[in-house]
Amino acid sequence: MYVTLVHVNVQKEHVAEFIAACRGNHENSIRESGNRRFDILQSRDDPARFVLYEAYDSAESAAAHKNTTHYARWRDTVAAWMAAPRQGVGYNGLFPA
Repeated sequence: MYVTLVHVNVQKEHVAEFIAACRGNHENSIRESGNRRFDILQSRDDPARFVLYEAYDSAESAAAHKNTTHYARWRDTVAAWMAAPRQGVGYNGLFPA
């Protein structure tokens, strides 16, 4: 499994808008071929910090996500709300297999 954890720090005044934009990206991403999970996590300690847990069955499926209309819409919508550049960290998913 090909997993990316995307760490996002949002400007506090845009948290609600960011969450709304993520809903659309999530709902479309989970319908993609090759998608295993697409979770949006919000920090309990700092509501402006998020982690997007993206799991795909292959690197190719994950790359195809970046070419979807819903990803481009999300990326362009949230860009100005970032308190810092988002950071994606790649992992090999071991379990579940």
